[in-house]
Amino acid sequence: MSRIYDISVPIRSGGIVYPGNPPIEISLQQSIAKGAGANVSAIRFGSHTGTHADAAKHFFDDGQTVDAIPLETLIGPALLVAFPDELMSVTAADFAGVNLDGHTRILLRTRNSALLRRDDFVPDYTFLAPDGAEFLADKGVELVGVDYLSIEQFHSGHHKTHRTLLERSVVIVEGLDLSVPPPGEYQLICLPLRLAGLDGAPARAVLVS
Repeated sequence: MSRIYDISVPIRSGGIVYPGNPPIEISLQQSIAKGAGANVSAIRFGSHTGTHADAAKHFFDDGQTVDAIPLETLIGPALLVAFPDELMSVTAADFAGVNLDGHTRILLRTRNSALLRRDDFVPDYTFLAPDGAEFLADKGVELVGVDYLSIEQFHSGHHKTHRTLLERSVVIVEGLDLSVPPPGEYQLICLPLRLAGLDGAPARAVLVS
């Protein structure tokens, strides 16, 4: 039988966000306990909250918006690649020995998956180096997923990793919890909210073995 891994993180009030992004605020707007006929919640958070997809518009004003990302890119075979915990940046050289031929969706598992369980933001998370991004784009990869809130080095100042991928229409999925599924091939289903015209959106993502 197939196994389904939920690789998205819960969105909860006060949850971890990338510094500078809007905080997560969730509260009951209507409450049965207070006499309302139903429970209805009010939610407030940024477009890059929790597990989320980055569209090209995130860094390019005329770039593709998140609701325009083809579903064919977000659903299909994916390769989960695991890297050792001591690795602090994933470079092109770190893909030596990894057969990416024919794989268009690549998920990178690092020490970050454990960091997602912390209540505080960790600035020295493992990131994809610009030359690693260039390597994947040159390989024809269409989607790259990572296990922290950004694919880029914290406060890089240049955003080369994002720009290298997004300018070539490579979708970035950030905030994936890849701690449970072992490395290997899966079917990925990652569906960001259909928020019209936006630069990104939270997503529910699963792997099917």
